Amino acid sequence: MDSQRLYQQLLQLDQRSYKAYKQIAGVYQFPGFELSIDYVQGDPFASPSRLRVQLPQRGSQEADSKIKSFPEELYRSHSREVALRDYLTRQFAQVAAEVRGRRGSGNSGLIAIAPTSQQVLERTSVLITTPQQLEARFVVGLPARGRTILGKQAADLLCEDLPLIVDRALNYAQLNSTELRHHVETIEDADWLRQQLADRRLVAFVSNGAILPRQSGVDDRPLTTDALPFQSPASLQVSFHRPNQGEISGMGIPAGITLIVGGGYHGKSTLLRAIALGIYNHIPGDGREFVVTDPTAVKIRAEDGRSIAGVNISPFINHLPQGRSTEQFSTENASGSTSQAANIMEALEAGATVLLVDEDTSATNFMIRDRRMQALIAKSKEPITPFVDKIRQLYQDYSVSTILVMGGSGDYFDVADMVIAMTDFQPQEVTTQAKEIVQQYMTDRTSEGGSQFGAIAQRIPQFTPLEDRDNRSPRTKVRDVDELVFGGETIDLAAVEQIVEVNQLRAIGAALTYIQQHYLDGRYSLKTILEYVIADLQSSSPDILTAFPQGDLAMFRPSELAAVINRMRSLDIESCTTSLQKAHPPA
Repeated sequence: MDSQRLYQQLLQLDQRSYKAYKQIAGVYQFPGFELSIDYVQGDPFASPSRLRVQLPQRGSQEADSKIKSFPEELYRSHSREVALRDYLTRQFAQVAAEVRGRRGSGNSGLIAIAPTSQQVLERTSVLITTPQQLEARFVVGLPARGRTILGKQAADLLCEDLPLIVDRALNYAQLNSTELRHHVETIEDADWLRQQLADRRLVAFVSNGAILPRQSGVDDRPLTTDALPFQSPASLQVSFHRPNQGEISGMGIPAGITLIVGGGYHGKSTLLRAIALGIYNHIPGDGREFVVTDPTAVKIRAEDGRSIAGVNISPFINHLPQGRSTEQFSTENASGSTSQAANIMEALEAGATVLLVDEDTSATNFMIRDRRMQALIAKSKEPITPFVDKIRQLYQDYSVSTILVMGGSGDYFDVADMVIAMTDFQPQEVTTQAKEIVQQYMTDRTSEGGSQFGAIAQRIPQFTPLEDRDNRSPRTKVRDVDELVFGGETIDLAAVEQIVEVNQLRAIGAALTYIQQHYLDGRYSLKTILEYVIADLQSSSPDILTAFPQGDLAMFRPSELAAVINRMRSLDIESCTTSLQKAHPPA
C-alpha cells in the first residue's frame, strides 16, 4: 500500500473512536523509504504506537530516490557502524523535536526516538539490518481529541511530517558529512585506544586536554566554565598513534594497585567517575572522548539494606556471632561492610579484572582497621578483614587491579604500586614520597589478610518473580536508570553507577525473561549464563529478547546484568561451588 492510500485512510477515520486506528497497522511505500506500522496504541494516553522506516542503501530502489545512501566506509567495522547509528539516532531526535507540533490529547503529535546520553551505545533505535538497508525505529502518538480520532492531523503527521524527518535526519545528502565523519572516527579511535590498554599493561588512560568535571550531579554534560583541561604528570605520560586522528598523549594508569589521594574538592572523585565511565565511548565535545578504561572495570561501593543471596564473602568476613557461615551468605538487609564485600565478590564472579573504589561511598570498617583498634578489639572478636589487607592478594592471586580514592588513611601506602595526588584538578605522581612516608612513620599494624585472597564462588541461580507465581509472564517497567520493576518485584539499582541509559535497563529487563526461558534449569552457573546471553546477543541481535522489534533497547555489559540479578529479592541459589585456583600471576 502506498502513502496516498494511508493518507486517505486516515482522513476516513476522522471523528471515529480511537480504537479504529488499529486498522492502519501494516506496511506502506513512500518515496525513498518503506514505513512499517507494527503496533497501534489503543488509547491516546497509552504507550505510543511503534513504527519503523526502512531505507535502501544501495541498489535499484535508490536510483529513483532523493535519499542518498551512506558511504560504506562509515559502517565498514562494528565500531564505525555503532557510531553511525548513534549519530543518526541523535539527528532523528533533534529533527523530530523541531518538527513536532501538538495535535490533540495525551501523546498526540509525538514523534520520538529512544533517548540518548553523553555515551555512545549500541542501541536498537537505528540499525543497518543488511548492507543494503538502514532501519529507524521510533514511536508516534496518533492524534486525538479526547478519545476521538483527528484524522487530518494524523494524515499530516505520518504523510508530511514523517517524510520531512526522514529526509533531514536519515538522508546522507542532508547531513553535515564533516561532522558525521568526525563522530565516527572519534568513536573508532576510542575503541582502538581501549583495545591497546592490555598490551601496554594499563587499566585506564586519560588524555591530555580532557575535561572531566560535569555540569552537576544530574547533568552529565561537561562543565563549560572554570574547567581545567587534564594534564598528565610526565612520569605517567604515554602516547598512542590513533588510526584516524593521529598522535595522542595522556596519563596511563598501570595494572596493579593505584591510589588517588589529595585534599577535598581537588578532583579525586571526579577523576574516578571519569574512569568508571571510560568503559563507554563518549560523543565528540563531551570532554571525555579519550578517557578509556578496561572494559571489565566495576565501580564498587557500600549499599546498606540490599539483599544478598548465597555469596561467598569469607575472604572479607568470617566467624560471625552464633557461628553463621559466610561461604554462602544470604541476608535481606545487608550492612555497609557486608554489602561492599558482596559487591566485590559478585563483580569478581561476573568477570571483573579492575575494581574502582571511592572512600566517600565505602564502609569505613570495611576499608581500614588501624593499629589502635587492633589493640583494643582482638582479631578473634572482629569478623571483618579490611580491604587494605586483601587488596594486594587480590592482585597477586587473580590479577585484579584496583584504583582507589583514599584521602583519609595512609595505611594503603604500604600496599600501593602507584600513588597519584590531585591538586586543583591536576595529577602528580607521588609514589616515591608515599613510600618514604611509610618508612618514616611506621604504623606497626598487623596484617590480618592471611596468605591468600580466598575463593571466588560460582553460583547456580534461580529466580521466580511474583507474577510468575500467579502463572502470569513477568512484565517489565523501567522508571529511570536506578529502578527496574520485573514481574511485580522492584529492584533498587541506585548503587549501580555504570548503568547510564534507561535503554540499557529495559534491555536487561527483557534479558531476565530470556534467561528464565533458556538458562534457569539448574545446569548453568551465573557466570556461564552471562557469557551465553552476551554471546546470543552478539551473534544475533537484541531482537531475540522481545516478541516484536523495539527501538528502545541498548547493549549492556555482563557486569550490569549480574548486578540486576544479584539485587533481585526473589533470587535463590541452588548450589555454590568455590575454587582456589589462581589466575596467571601478574607479570
